[in-house]
Amino acid sequence: MAEQNLGTDTPGSATIDAENAPTAAPRAPQVPDKPALEGLEEKLPALWEAEQLHRFEEDTERSAVYSIDTPPPTASGSLHVGHMFSYTQTDVLARFQRMNGKNVFYPLGWDDNGLPTERRVQNYYGVRCDPSIAYDPDYTPPATPAKNQRDWDVISRRNFIELCEELAVQDEKVFEDLFTRLGLSVDWRQTYRTIDDDSRATSQRAFLRDVRGGNAYTAEAPTLWDITFRTAVAQAELEAKERPGAYHRYAFTVAETGEKVFIETTRPELLPSCVALVAHPDDERYQHLIGSTAVSPLFDVEVEVRSHHLADPEKGSGLAMICTFGDMTDVTWWRELNLPTRTVIGREGRVSRDVPEWITSEAGRANYEQLAGKTVHSAKEAVVEMLRAEDLLDGEPEPITHAVHFYEKGDKPLEVVTSRQWYIRNGGRDGDRREALLARGRELDWHPGFMRSRYENWVEGLNGDWLVSRQRFFGVPIPVWYRLDADGEPDYSEPILPEEEQLPVDPAAEAAPGFEESARDVPGGFTGDPDVLDTWATSSLTPQIAGRWGRDESFFAAVFPYDLRPQGHDIIRTWLFSTVVRSDALHDSLPWSDAAISGWILDPDRKKMSKSKGNVIVPTDVLDQFGSDAVRYWAASAKLGADTAYEVAQMKIGRRLAIKLLNASKFALNLGATEAHVVSDAASAERLVEPLDRALIAELRAVVEQAGAAYRNYDYARALQVVEAFFWRFTDDYVELVKDRAYGSRGERVQDSVLVALATTLDTVLRLFAPVLPFATDEVWRWWRAGSVHEASWPVEESLRGVAGDAAQLPAVAEVLAGIRRAKSEAKVKQRTEVLAATIVGPQAALDHVEAALGDIRAATRSSELSLVVEEEAEGLRVEDVHLADPAES
Repeated sequence: MAEQNLGTDTPGSATIDAENAPTAAPRAPQVPDKPALEGLEEKLPALWEAEQLHRFEEDTERSAVYSIDTPPPTASGSLHVGHMFSYTQTDVLARFQRMNGKNVFYPLGWDDNGLPTERRVQNYYGVRCDPSIAYDPDYTPPATPAKNQRDWDVISRRNFIELCEELAVQDEKVFEDLFTRLGLSVDWRQTYRTIDDDSRATSQRAFLRDVRGGNAYTAEAPTLWDITFRTAVAQAELEAKERPGAYHRYAFTVAETGEKVFIETTRPELLPSCVALVAHPDDERYQHLIGSTAVSPLFDVEVEVRSHHLADPEKGSGLAMICTFGDMTDVTWWRELNLPTRTVIGREGRVSRDVPEWITSEAGRANYEQLAGKTVHSAKEAVVEMLRAEDLLDGEPEPITHAVHFYEKGDKPLEVVTSRQWYIRNGGRDGDRREALLARGRELDWHPGFMRSRYENWVEGLNGDWLVSRQRFFGVPIPVWYRLDADGEPDYSEPILPEEEQLPVDPAAEAAPGFEESARDVPGGFTGDPDVLDTWATSSLTPQIAGRWGRDESFFAAVFPYDLRPQGHDIIRTWLFSTVVRSDALHDSLPWSDAAISGWILDPDRKKMSKSKGNVIVPTDVLDQFGSDAVRYWAASAKLGADTAYEVAQMKIGRRLAIKLLNASKFALNLGATEAHVVSDAASAERLVEPLDRALIAELRAVVEQAGAAYRNYDYARALQVVEAFFWRFTDDYVELVKDRAYGSRGERVQDSVLVALATTLDTVLRLFAPVLPFATDEVWRWWRAGSVHEASWPVEESLRGVAGDAAQLPAVAEVLAGIRRAKSEAKVKQRTEVLAATIVGPQAALDHVEAALGDIRAATRSSELSLVVEEEAEGLRVEDVHLADPAES
């Protein structure tokens, strides 16, 4: 028989070269009297770190590496069970790859960039930022923040950023402690932050290359705007919420004929910004009006009646009012029909105080003055009241409920304002680029496969390029300056760009190349771009940031393109797509070969967990109650892509499994199983002299094959299911069947056969369970083996092929065992009650399996006479005519 490849040549492996086997005897197992899970989460991570088990070896070739683009959690966010769920699933895959000999690059980043951190710092310290204030190097935030925001400290941008970085470090420590306790096999030397100097330089470098390559541009354009945070918002950050509204019906007057034509709108406050009316070209009701002029009520502004296919004949009156801008459909009409811009809603969410030049009638200007300076809500009420007062409102408003766009972190509806912003081309306005990005999606291996459709639906539904500039304080500065003309106006056509060697830069604090600081914001001088990049513009570069792109090209070549991107399905449209966009532009490749998409965590009522709903579970409570292995078992039981309910019952099963693993291992090792009993060559395989022992190993071989195939297909849940089912058959059936032999009742040779089967099974099962139950498996491994189970190799089925056995035997024997146990239970006697006689009925092939193990069955069931009766038509085995001894005599 060939050498058995049951491990690696590292300490703790089960590989033994027959010719060069060590002469020293394996050490005797050191098994505790009372094995327990408690304390393992404190003891083992310290050992793993000391032994450097999870270190990525940097001196490597790409072919030897398995690299993971791990999601960087928002460090300023709250910890919840979702973190344990999704990150465990990634860790299970990382551990499997490491056991398969891969040099696993498994970094972890902290997403401490952007609005969440900014808001947390404001509330935590009681401060707000004013970029016009000078930096105070001695600033100390108040010990207790003021309750009223008006009393908060107002500090410089630089002071604010320093507080953001300080608090982020504190938050990250909490996450690191949780992930360490959970057993994540992260290389903690390979961490990164999305706002430190390296990340800023990487983000700015990518942006500059996009600018120079024509993939990024600046433009004055209609922009989705959050009036609370005073920042532009990208399409990917939208959230539709159902809100109450109303249709308001009123008429325009056709200038040529005096005909009244009615529109119905939910936004009457935008009437002063109307630029056209529009109908579908096939709508017969309005075909005679196309090209004519209509006059708006209240403001007496002439607008043209146009046609466009997006006008819905079934919506309202079928005639729509185009305003600049009520929503993104208005933007489409404005662009495609080449309409004028008449904006009245500003960035602060109020109506402009100046009467627009296009309102020329005295009555119209007087009506507008009643709106000037009002909020959107108040302006709506005022317009409706004016329409009602002049008897222009046709009936009362009709209440409706409709979807309204919000910024995903905001609490007020978005407005569309005109502003200058930076964009990255993403196929939203370019058919060829869109097709190229769709092709990238088809090139990527998706797990599960149906998630690709979500990617494709998003790409196909894009209606504009990716807006990447944000009007915030904390973030990666856009590395651009602009020359000022003689009137002090910026020249946006030729932005001043730094050299990559200068990065990172902050144009708000550093002078433009070729200028002195004294030339800032003066005619003939320069001005710095005041905005920062969208957080996704940096997060889309996590492969480059973690991989040291631009800093260590040999390192980057060793990890990129990555092997795996694990993430949630809700951010396919943001993180996954944006990363594909950047990698396609920067490297002409996918950023990874595979994407593993996890589902959401649902509460017991199957509702998504969220802080706003108050149904979030604190992870430390769960870990305290059940332990890390139990929580990992729950997470690994869920298939990729499946939304999973928070189930205490599943964690209880996981805890029971981990405890059973400890106790079953203790039993096997205390019987005398040692490392020397593990099948390692032809001679040791021949020590399996009993058919039932060989059958166990044959079934184990099939389990190894199925589990390995499942893992390679990213189906860790299936692998766990297969291994767990075998383990319970092993402990509940096999161990019970062979106890008599194991204690030596039938001689040393037969006893040795049991020990070989026990040791080989224990060795393999520990490694099969290791990715999911790292604490219990490593604890047991260290009782009887050197090193850690996590540096042993993944078992391969070829290593067990030399054992001649029939995998169907143990299930058949277990069926008989269960039948006799059931008979005793139904008779309400103890299991140790003797069986005087019983009949086993079934097909000949199954009975042959039973006959080969009759000695074990008799010993395990305390049976005297067991008769075998052939019945070929039987679907399985059944036990009949069970005669039990008097319980008192037993």
